[in-house]
Amino acid sequence: MSTAQTTDVDLDAIDVLDARWFADGTPHELFARMRAEAPVRWNPLPDGTGCWSVTRHADVSAISRDTETFSSYKAGIFLHPDQVVGLDLTRNLLLYMDPPQHTKYRLILQKAFTPHTVQALEDGIRARVTKTLDRIVEAGSCDVVDDIAVPIPLGVLTELMGVPEEDIAEFYTWTEEIEAAQRAPEPNAAAEVFVKMAGYLHGQIERQAAEGNEDSLVMKLRAAEVDGEKLTDPEILVFFGLLAFAGNDTTRNTLANGLHALLEHPDQLQELVEDPSLIPGAVEEILRYTSVVRWFVRTATTDTELGGQSIREGDRVVMWYASASFDDEVFDEPTRFDIHRVKPEHKAFGGGGRHFCLGAGLARAELRIALEEITRRLRDLQPPGPVERLPSSWANGLVHFPVTFTPGARAGDTAA
Repeated sequence: MSTAQTTDVDLDAIDVLDARWFADGTPHELFARMRAEAPVRWNPLPDGTGCWSVTRHADVSAISRDTETFSSYKAGIFLHPDQVVGLDLTRNLLLYMDPPQHTKYRLILQKAFTPHTVQALEDGIRARVTKTLDRIVEAGSCDVVDDIAVPIPLGVLTELMGVPEEDIAEFYTWTEEIEAAQRAPEPNAAAEVFVKMAGYLHGQIERQAAEGNEDSLVMKLRAAEVDGEKLTDPEILVFFGLLAFAGNDTTRNTLANGLHALLEHPDQLQELVEDPSLIPGAVEEILRYTSVVRWFVRTATTDTELGGQSIREGDRVVMWYASASFDDEVFDEPTRFDIHRVKPEHKAFGGGGRHFCLGAGLARAELRIALEEITRRLRDLQPPGPVERLPSSWANGLVHFPVTFTPGARAGDTAA
């Protein structure tokens, strides 16, 4: 399938969640047709069931803000309730909670991600980016995914958690297994890896508590409280599972796809090289344009109506962030990549409301600092060949993305 075929397809018959629609990237022409002709559309699934595909910006926002009618807790956020691990376990993740439980946990967890806290992390993030680029800068070539996009957010995450440097490779393996579980045909595919992570992280909690490492996220979460209530150690473990999955994978895919978009628009890449003050705005456009988490699911808790369609209690509703961020009712020429776009109200961090991404500030800082250092140190970036995409309708990810550049000096060298 390709976007060239979308003008003739029968929208009533297709399963837009089929990964083949995304073989060449997000099918924006198909989504444009859906927004115009069937913005709230019943999507048949291979198992004989179906779900509602919601593609307009306004409707995605409305669902996201109405947690009473559209629940994360009832049947989870994927099409199969037990997709990654059993729903009884994932319901302990913030992403799966509804108020009032969600409100309590978010108030506790957001204390670890205040703007002041994120700002205090910037020197460490830049050191991590510098170390990562030092490994490749002299070679004149690298794979953006393996050599840049993976190690930067993963290194920041593990350092934030107080995880030893020598354990990063194992953490990477776990995150890959969790991501693959989202695409697995069988449910509960990540149960084994979550058991491994739980055992490991339990040891980390004990070690850091004994050492009194007050700067790590473990200790900050242990100390944080709301109305006299604190997180238990098992609850902290579950939160770490969420961080390993959401905090690493999304930033990795955004950075890789963002660099790909800039190389497809070399004039805009050159603008960033010449004027780094443009980078914060470029980050927002990259977040919109790449939309690396394409969708999440909610379940209707009562009969309701959306976009002229009758939604019944128990119906699953897919919020297409990748479509909402390209809605021409909100964005002028949405398929145009433009680092000068003014404050794009994208859905890269969710549709708004209570489930707006808790780590948005950290992700923005990582992306900004990474682009500042990459545009400063990796000059004359060129893609020598095509990229390899992740076969997924959910994650807009790159598997391999080779580039070449003019070799440079390591940061510690006198020639740097």
